[in-house]
Amino acid sequence: MSDRLQSILRSRGIQPTAQRLAVLHAVETCPHGTAEDVANLARAGIGTISHQAVYDALAVMVERRIIRRIEPAGSPARYETRVGDNHHHLICRACGKTEDVDCAKGHAPCLSPLDSRGFALEEAEVIFWGTCPECSRGSKRTRKRRTSPRGAAHRGPRRVRT
Repeated sequence: MSDRLQSILRSRGIQPTAQRLAVLHAVETCPHGTAEDVANLARAGIGTISHQAVYDALAVMVERRIIRRIEPAGSPARYETRVGDNHHHLICRACGKTEDVDCAKGHAPCLSPLDSRGFALEEAEVIFWGTCPECSRGSKRTRKRRTSPRGAAHRGPRRVRT
């Protein structure tokens, strides 16, 4: 693995083992990937790595702010290397594609509650849900097929003889 990844781990007090390097490389390679995605990529890189080793490496890297964990509703946790800035996410409801989107205000937190109740606010995590362009185009084609004159709707109701 690269000297750059070793340097990143060492700078945060983490011993750069082959497994940790493979996990960090996997997160860099597959932004917004799940732990399963990370495990599969790490295995492709070094051969064998247990699920526990992947989860342990992810946990220590999140704790030391090398990577960020996001937890979209109804989805497994996802990991990315973009940390230390103020950004949010766009997620497609159809295919799960996840994209980074910068905050409109630019400084953290970019959203403020009406009453912070004494909390010292550090960040606001926002997820915008919608349909990505690829899925939008696909659903338009699907709608066209469903309303095509060749479709079953134009044959009239089926009659079953008994």
